[in-house]
Amino acid sequence: MTQPTILLTGFEPFEQEPLNPSWEAVRALDGWPCAGAHVAARQLPCVFGKALQVLDQLMKELKPALVICVGQAGGRSQISLERVAINVDDARIADNAGCQPIDQAIYSDGPAAYFSTLPIKGMVKAMRAAGVPAEVSQTAGTFVCNHVFYGLMHQLAAHASKARGGFIHIPYIPSQAARHPGQPSLALETLVEGLRIALQSAMTLQQDVAEGGGQLH
Repeated sequence: MTQPTILLTGFEPFEQEPLNPSWEAVRALDGWPCAGAHVAARQLPCVFGKALQVLDQLMKELKPALVICVGQAGGRSQISLERVAINVDDARIADNAGCQPIDQAIYSDGPAAYFSTLPIKGMVKAMRAAGVPAEVSQTAGTFVCNHVFYGLMHQLAAHASKARGGFIHIPYIPSQAARHPGQPSLALETLVEGLRIALQSAMTLQQDVAEGGGQLH
């Protein structure tokens, strides 16, 4: 019997960065066996529209039981498990194809938002127990990360898929933070370990834990 597949995606570099820590961390787990499944790590372009086309093709090809997309969030100090994706593209900068959509719906017929179907609080709890800084985040931004997160959840909903899906943001790694004085970072090894725990938790937790994970602002 074929093992289930976990699709784990990261992004190519953007905004003049020499690398993207999401891809560096994700690719380290390619082929990793996890809770009776195996990880397939794939890279997405940092381009509106095209990123969703690539993701859609990957989902058709791999038919994953779990999909977690990972992106860079420079300035954050912890691994952030995103709660909600919103139906808007509002880019502060142009993507890697030079496109900069402003106040545009991702899907004109889509709902205002989708919630992650990952057990995000249980995943955060497991990471913190292992000494990995982690948090629940209430915003995935309005750039290509949110675009992909929303598109992923829209695809899963449209096909009534049983697969779980969600998005994780990770901070800079130290080599990037050195180019951005004062910005926080986490070691690549810590990011990889955090993602490993996140995947294990997502595959084994049937229900999320009920504990506070919100913020006042």
